[in-house]
Order: sequence, then C-alpha cells, then structure tokens
Amino acid sequence: MLPPIPDWHAMAALALAVLALILFSQDRFRLESSALLIFTILVVLFYLFPMAGPGQVLQPQFFFLGFGNEAIIAIVSLMICAKALEHTGALQATARGIADAWITRPRLALLATLMLSAVLSMFMNNTPLVAMLLPLLVGVAMRSKIDASKILMPAGYAAILGGMCTVMGSASNIVVVSIATGLGMQRLGMMDFAIPAGIGAGAGILFLWLFGSRLLPTRKAPLENTEPRVFNGSLYLSAGGPADGKTIAEVLSMARGPIRLREIERGEGVFVARLPTLRLKAGDRLHVRETPSRLRELETLLGATLHAGQDKAAASSSSKVVKRAEEQQIAEIVVTSNSPLHGRKVEGNPFFQQNNLVPLALHRKGESGSASLDAQRNVELEAGDVLLVQGRKEAIRQLKISGIFLLLDGALDAPMAARRNLAIAISLGVVATAITGLMPISVCALAGAGMMIVGKCLTREQLRSAVDTRVIMLVVTSLALGNTIAYTGGSQYLAEVFTSQAGGLSQAMVVAVLMLAVALVTELVSNSAVAAMGTPIAFSVATSLGMPPEPLVLAVLFGANMSYLTPAGYQVNMMVMSAGGYRASDFLRLGIPLQLVVWIALSISMAWYYDLPW
Repeated sequence: MLPPIPDWHAMAALALAVLALILFSQDRFRLESSALLIFTILVVLFYLFPMAGPGQVLQPQFFFLGFGNEAIIAIVSLMICAKALEHTGALQATARGIADAWITRPRLALLATLMLSAVLSMFMNNTPLVAMLLPLLVGVAMRSKIDASKILMPAGYAAILGGMCTVMGSASNIVVVSIATGLGMQRLGMMDFAIPAGIGAGAGILFLWLFGSRLLPTRKAPLENTEPRVFNGSLYLSAGGPADGKTIAEVLSMARGPIRLREIERGEGVFVARLPTLRLKAGDRLHVRETPSRLRELETLLGATLHAGQDKAAASSSSKVVKRAEEQQIAEIVVTSNSPLHGRKVEGNPFFQQNNLVPLALHRKGESGSASLDAQRNVELEAGDVLLVQGRKEAIRQLKISGIFLLLDGALDAPMAARRNLAIAISLGVVATAITGLMPISVCALAGAGMMIVGKCLTREQLRSAVDTRVIMLVVTSLALGNTIAYTGGSQYLAEVFTSQAGGLSQAMVVAVLMLAVALVTELVSNSAVAAMGTPIAFSVATSLGMPPEPLVLAVLFGANMSYLTPAGYQVNMMVMSAGGYRASDFLRLGIPLQLVVWIALSISMAWYYDLPW
C-alpha cells in the first residue's frame, strides 16, 4: 500500500529533482546553465511561498548556505591540489616507468597500470589523472604493436573503481558524506569504508585484468603510427624582433640548428628568392616544415608568430588569438570519429571561433610531411588527421579533459619540475592528515591548497583554471535539492514508497537493490546530483526499516560511482572513447559484466562488513 501524498512543498521539491535529472542528462544544455536554472527556481519558489518547519522557516538563505558548505570547500581545495600535481609533473615519472614496462612484460604492465590508476584516483581527481595516462598509453600501444582499444577502457574503469574507496576519491563521495553528516549520521572518516569498497574495487580490477582485453573488440585508434609529425607552418616576423633586418644566413645561425625553409612570402602572394644574403623584413612570412617542438622553439628564437592563412569568418578575431603571449600555446589535436571536426572542413568551421583557436598546420596520416593548410582548407578532415592549433592555455586544457579530442603529449606547457617534490610532499601531508583524522578533509585540503599557492606550485592562471565552475554550480544545486527534499519530507515519502515495495526483503538485499537502482540512474545523470538526492532518501529508508543508516548511505555512494555502461555516464568514459576509437556499444560489452561483478562483490562485502542478514 502506497503512503499518502505529502504536502505541495515536498511534491514541488521532488518535481524539481526530476526536472534536474532530465536537464542534467541532456547534452544540448550546458551543465552549469541547467544547474543555475534549477537553483533559481528553488530560491524564488521558497521565497514566494516559504515553508515553516521545526525551528525555522525555509527561505533563500537556507539554499545560499551551499556556497559555503564544507563539501564545496573540500572539492575546490582538492581541485587546486590536483592541478598543482598535474602542473609540476609529479606523477609523470611513475606513469612513464610503467609505460616502459609495456614493451617487455605487457600482462604485468597492464596489472600495474590498473593498480596505479586505481590507487592514485583514491587521493586525486581522476579526470587529470586519466588525461595524463591516455597519451602515454596510446604511445605505448603504437610502439609495442598492441591495440590501444584493449587497454584504454580498462584503465579508465580502474580510475573510477579507485575513486569510490575514499572520501576524497570523487566529488560525489564528499557530497554524500556532507549531507549524511548534516542529517545526523556520524561523520565518515577518510578510510572508514575502504575495506568493503576495496573488496569491490579489487574484484573489478581482477576482472578487468583477466577478461577486459578479451571482451573488447579491436578498434581502429585515431592515431596509427609513431612517425614524427612534421607540419607546414608559417612564421610571421615581428617589427623589432631578433630576425628583423637580419640576412637569411644570420637567421640560420640564430636558429640553433637547420631550418627546413620552403619559401619566403613578402606581401600577399609575393615570394622572394631564398638567397643567403637576402635581408628579412618585419611582416615577412617564413614558410617552414618542422615538428611542433621545433616550431615553438623558432617562435622564441626569431621573435616570430606562428600563423596560418585565415578564412574570412575567422579573420576578424584571429589577430587577437594569434598574438604570441604568455597565455598562448600550441597543441596537436587528433581528429577522432566522434569529434565535431570529423568529416568537416577547416574553412568556415565554427569550432575554431567558438573555442578561440587558430588552426596552424595539418598532418595527414600516411604522409611523411604535411600539406599546406591553405591548400587543405576545403578537404574534409578524417579520423587520424592531426591539427596543430594555437589558443589560450585554458582553452586547450578544457579540450584535453572534454573527452571530445585526443591531445598528444606535450600539448601543454612543460611542468615545473623544480616544484615537483614540494607538490608531492604537500599532497602526502593532506592525505596523511585526512587518514589519521587529525583534521576534517575540508580543513586539511584547504591547508594543502594554500601551501601549494604559497609554494608557487602553480601560477595564478593555473589557479583560476583549476576551479571548475560547472562542478561548483552542480554541487551547490545538488546540495540545495538534497537538503530541500529531506527538509520538506520528500525523502521520507520516497522512503515509504521504497519500503512498501521492498519491505519483505532482507537488510542485505535492501542495500543491494538500492545500490543497483542508484547505479542505473547515474549512467545518464551526473553522479554528484544522484548522490545528493539519493542520500536523504537512503537515510529515511534506514529510519523506516530500523536499520543503521551507514550501509544504506554507502549504497548510494557506491552506486553513484558505478558508471560503466555509457560513455556519457562519466567524463572519464568520454575521454577514453575518443582516445581508443570506441563505439557506444563497447561500453556495454565490458560495462555490463563489470557492473555485475562489482555490484555482487560490494553487496557481499557490505553484508559481511556490517553484519547484515540475508
């Protein structure tokens, strides 16, 4: 028998939660815009129609507290710490060591890769971790003649598995712990659920190691060879620069090595002879064919600017983008089958304007050199083509973690190796302090972020780019919705509906069913949103059944991390899909058995750990 319908405040909160889940699952809506819309409706609704509750009136101030919630403080601080680790290259030595082992002992190297991905993701955001590992693993696959599609998806899944083992493993974990503590449950420590989570994660990693490559089909990766990519680029000489007024012979001596100079353009379509005594002028274009690293070096040595002919649509804005300044950099983008560049022309493509990027050169697969970009603007791009682009560092970083493209190693600035040991020491201190319980995670993470800044482990620009406003807005809105559902009685109503249908199940089965239900929902919706809305429901279910709340709350936490069935379920999945050339069906082929293995292992470990009857 279903319980009676609660008052309209609770139903309005539940309706907003459903609307949020729908909006968050739609790719055509920006995540932060959807979150802001839901948050605004929530605030305005309860301002016009406040709800009187025990001890207070539910008004806008109640929702604004989310911006100062300890979950937000912890998440932002951990973002800064992870960015400092990425910027200093603190993890590259370990990752490259394992990458080298792939050449001699691939099976053991696969296990080491899975373990490294899982262990590191327990203590840092898995998005920059996977962004660092993918180019290395793609390179390893090409050098050792191993199909990249056999190793990239298991490595991505291992990062997700490791992230569910600690409080700081993912943003959704922090959200669950924060909401549960606010509802009256004893605060979960850093490693309080590491044993049951570790059993589930261990079962998943063992399964991936033994069967992952066997279940995955061979897919054609976007990049197929390791030949040095040589681009035809143009260097514009600046007035007063080191090369202005110098002869070609003098410029060649300045360049610290040979230059493959194809031609010199002086004025539109006017070319001059490449004589050693020719004196160069500001505005000359040196058409060269070099590797990206050599092009970057020549920019600095000659005081030149990398540029390519612009189509008319981009001409008005290109001058702002192409000026070589500290915030500008170049990157190699591999065109993948699911990217917005595939099958499109460079000419008139709005992608470059939307992302404030300038295409500089093109390397086509199977060619020893690269054709002039001007000559290739009307050719449709194919999977495997490599574009050299220039843009702001933050724009290129966002491309790298978006999952739409594969950016090759060296796309971002060289890390500050001098600060590497300091960044590692600070991060270990944060982890140790959290594990021992000397400080709450929000406090020790904030202290760690402060020390990273004081220790100059990242620049001001990197500090700004470390904080993802999409995550902040999503978490704030999810916290507001979760707390509202609990406060208005919506969670109690849903708990009564759940117990009326599952009341005959044992406690262990209730935990297992709730975990699976959350896992299926989070395949389509942000896991932080599902975690925030599911936690008060789990707490109310525990109250209704007379169970301790911790196993049910953890069922929500674990379920929110079990995103294996769709590429849209987790950002890591999107990144892996581009790099490995996967199809959406490939995630089902490996994700379904993996989800069953992890779900069964977690259900058994939870029943054993919390002594729940079957």
